[in-house]
Amino acid sequence: MALPLAAKHLFALTFLSVLVGCSSSGNRPKPAALTSLAPVVSAQQVWVNRVGEGGGLTMSAQTGSVVIASRSGTVAAVDTVNGADLWRANLAEPLSAGVGSDGHLAAVVTQQNELVAIVAGKVVWRQRLPFATFTAPLVAGQRVFVLGADRSVSAFDGNSGARLWTQTRTGEALVLRQPGVLLPFGDTLLAGLGQRFVSFNPNTGSVRWDVALASLRGANEIERMIDLVGPADRLGDTVCARAFQSAVGCINAATGKLKWSQPADGRWGVKGDDKQLFGTEANGNVVAYQRDTGAKTWSTSLLAHRDLSAPLVLGRSVVVGDGMGYVHLLSREDGSPMGRLTTDGLAIETAPVVVGDTLLVLTQKGNLFAWRPQ
Repeated sequence: MALPLAAKHLFALTFLSVLVGCSSSGNRPKPAALTSLAPVVSAQQVWVNRVGEGGGLTMSAQTGSVVIASRSGTVAAVDTVNGADLWRANLAEPLSAGVGSDGHLAAVVTQQNELVAIVAGKVVWRQRLPFATFTAPLVAGQRVFVLGADRSVSAFDGNSGARLWTQTRTGEALVLRQPGVLLPFGDTLLAGLGQRFVSFNPNTGSVRWDVALASLRGANEIERMIDLVGPADRLGDTVCARAFQSAVGCINAATGKLKWSQPADGRWGVKGDDKQLFGTEANGNVVAYQRDTGAKTWSTSLLAHRDLSAPLVLGRSVVVGDGMGYVHLLSREDGSPMGRLTTDGLAIETAPVVVGDTLLVLTQKGNLFAWRPQ
């Protein structure tokens, strides 16, 4: 994968786009070849839903449905049983951040820095933001929370769109143009600000604690870019995440204490089960860590340089998408291949999700594929 490329200045920040592959195609390592595979785990494709032009952006899983967004501005709720639209909104303007939803209210952010709230396919309010954002809003507790690219966190009333509070924090001059970390934990709001986890009171915005997941390093601003990147993983009181191209680690979100942090070179978040945490590295290796200690349990290079997505844990498998549109199912025990699924041949950038017994994958072309295990 290439180093991020400088983009533009906004609010004294420089945004960096993280592109799949190298800046020169001639310098890009050759992706690992796929060998023939006798599936240990099989799944049947049950439907495909076309989200919209411009490629798929994000998914927000709900009970029995998923809310999806495309870069071109289409937002839709899809029934995961049959793939039919429950509702669809065409905003006719490109999005900078994906969709967050609580099953009733959905929220997205446009490239013109507008926070847009949607109910049953209808826009119910808009709120102009004084900052850009690349992280899907979090909708919870009748509020909409937004993580700004200027390392601010804001809360809005879910019914009216009125701003409730904003907390700002200065940091490094460069930020990533990719989703960060924003999630609920009990009665608190957790956000990734730079390399730190910060806990907020969701009612007032007051800070309860903050803890660093990684240490700043490097001789220049690009090398010092170690923002927390999504998706994060939560199990009980433990929340785990990745610091971009720097580390993987876990915190105790009840106490605000770091449990462990290990060096790791990747750009997408992590997912795990009760024993292990899984991540994909910049070189295409898939790595498993002990959840309690961070010690590596296995690593595989079978998918080297295939531009892997963040992982999903599903049954006995770790599921990852790649830059050529394949979905790989690897054993949680040792990373050995267990199955392989095909899509439309375009990159899978968004982490796969599961709703009930349905595995969902969104491609760069904007197609949502659904499979069910056999």
